[in-house]
Amino acid sequence: MKRILIPAGGAVLATGLLAAGLAGTATAAPDYATDPMAKNTADAKSVVQFWTENNNAALKAAKEFYPDLQGPKLTSTGAPTTDGKPGQVAPIGGEPKTAAPKVKNVNLPKSIGKVFFVTADGEYGWCSATSIQSKYRNLVATAGHCVYDTDKNGHVMDNWVFVPGYYQGKAPWGIYVGKQAWTHYDFDVYEDYDKDYAFVTVYNGVKYAGPKVVTEDEFKKFVGPKYVDIKEVSDEEGAAGYSKYGPQGPYYSETTVAKNVETVNPPKDSFTWQQVLPYLSENGFNGVKLLSVEVTGFEYNKAPNHTSGYENGEKAYSDKDPISKEQYDKLLKEKAAGNYLGDLEAKKDANGNEIEWYSTQYFIKKWVKSSTSTTTKWFKKQYVIELSSDAGRLGDNVGGQGFAWNQKTGQPVYAFGYPAGAHPDGDKAFTGITPKWCYGKTSAKGFQAAKFKVEEHIGLKCSMTQGSSGGPWVLKYSSAKRMGYVNGVTSLVADTDNNGRFDLSTSPYFDGETADIYKKAANVWSGKIVDSLGQVYK
Repeated sequence: MKRILIPAGGAVLATGLLAAGLAGTATAAPDYATDPMAKNTADAKSVVQFWTENNNAALKAAKEFYPDLQGPKLTSTGAPTTDGKPGQVAPIGGEPKTAAPKVKNVNLPKSIGKVFFVTADGEYGWCSATSIQSKYRNLVATAGHCVYDTDKNGHVMDNWVFVPGYYQGKAPWGIYVGKQAWTHYDFDVYEDYDKDYAFVTVYNGVKYAGPKVVTEDEFKKFVGPKYVDIKEVSDEEGAAGYSKYGPQGPYYSETTVAKNVETVNPPKDSFTWQQVLPYLSENGFNGVKLLSVEVTGFEYNKAPNHTSGYENGEKAYSDKDPISKEQYDKLLKEKAAGNYLGDLEAKKDANGNEIEWYSTQYFIKKWVKSSTSTTTKWFKKQYVIELSSDAGRLGDNVGGQGFAWNQKTGQPVYAFGYPAGAHPDGDKAFTGITPKWCYGKTSAKGFQAAKFKVEEHIGLKCSMTQGSSGGPWVLKYSSAKRMGYVNGVTSLVADTDNNGRFDLSTSPYFDGETADIYKKAANVWSGKIVDSLGQVYK
């Protein structure tokens, strides 16, 4: 039977790990890869600013991520093999009581959220994620392809952050910048999806603490988001503020002078030529001028002829002048654009060649009165910095799931994630806005997919789509405590009966090698980003 299997991109797990002893791990250290992300607080600062500026615009623009890999053949055989004794590390808060096998209403874990990143192609993407137990309560677990861009030879995703509880641009527990990524060497180098998992240490979270008005000098020195706010205020407030603070204060005024020209009736019923002369001067007479206003030939022909009263709209005169061929061509273009009102004429000889060119302009009389008006507006200019606060360690804020390895297959688990993509038949059943879950027993047999070098994935019947990648598979989940043991992460989703609907999720099998890589990541300290002044450390 042909089956469709694709990466379930978009789900990433954030996990914090304890340094508790990992009894039962494989004695031989596995091949592992570790790569820096935000190397220092300056790098971390730029990552925070990237996602938070303009009211978290970049977070809102991100789309569920999954590599464009579809259509491999999926087969199943014997169960994955263990490489040592089973083991587990308790979640933050201790051992949870095992939930009843079937629960109508499931309390979603507080530890899950989304990771956001920028791919090598510059696309804004997100996956599902969860916090997991660690010594410094600073660890996130997710799929390897949500940390390493397999389309770009293992390029580490840029601007990587974890946002637990993310909802429509909101970060209720802060934003956690990735500091160091850990995964299996075979995934980093060979893109072997049997090792499609990653653990990322994160800095303390950063939360928005609100705006603060500061001096210009403080504004220039501040490291972090900031802006200059200018708003118009009333004349009373502006004048009072200027009087109080002086020219160096936040209040200032701007004065504009507007020239108004209006058409008026002639000041007299009739004029002699001598009486008209003062109105023809540059400044007019008593603010009134008699102008010759250019119009089209059509308007000129409709205008009444000259009378002794010099009425508005009378014909003034028309001018027909010879022009050059260059002037003629230029005026033709201006006339076509509506910028020349006159008429153009080209005379030809007996052979039809143009030999003379003329322009005719038309003018009518118009009495106008000019005046000026002065307007003064008051403004308040303020220098605003956007303070941040240290949200603390990830695990202290949202807890951290436990971790388990070398477990028997066929045990019930909950898979959590943020599915968003469409099914193969085009139906988009999920939005990716809120987390979803699947419940069931993992497959007794393993799954293979040559295209992804998969030889021993475990499977779970589940209808979640792309976007669930990196979401945790939680063993012994307690709905009351919202805790359990991460025993897998969603890697691929599949349509096993070829009906156009995803019905299977798969995960790498967590063995002793996974546990050893986890152990390395779980014992690495990260640190803070925000200082006591509410700005990112310099």
